[in-house]
Amino acid sequence: MATEDIAALQRLKYRYLRTLDTKAWDEFAACFVPDATADYNGLAFDDRDALVAYMRKNMSEGVLTMHHAHHPEIDLDASDPDRARATWYLHDKVIVNAFRFALEGGAIYTDRYVRTAEGWRIQHTGYRRTFELTWNLDDPGGATVHGPEVRSRF
Repeated sequence: MATEDIAALQRLKYRYLRTLDTKAWDEFAACFVPDATADYNGLAFDDRDALVAYMRKNMSEGVLTMHHAHHPEIDLDASDPDRARATWYLHDKVIVNAFRFALEGGAIYTDRYVRTAEGWRIQHTGYRRTFELTWNLDDPGGATVHGPEVRSRF
């Protein structure tokens, strides 16, 4: 069963990223339990509805994104077969043409999962940045690099 659970958790994370990038908000919401929490380098949410509402508003059609997660380290809870944890490496890009803004970054995701009647769902997700590179699309040579302590806002 462990192999099937790990495969299902990988698919869940990939679905989370795909639905974020394609702005499939109902499918994105379905990746989470209702009381899920998230913390993206200090941008925190106390439940699924708040998280989805924020993403829907701030990752609108004019915001182009690409999120890749790889190098999963997935651990099934030995004392509770319906719980798991994982660490993933994130590589993301964000382009907001209206603001002539671009961002490329890396981060380490830390997730908690719970098995529900509908299958595995995210109970908590979040990351801490390893770096962010930001630039104005009209001046790519003026790029700015930030370490893990800084989060850009666009």
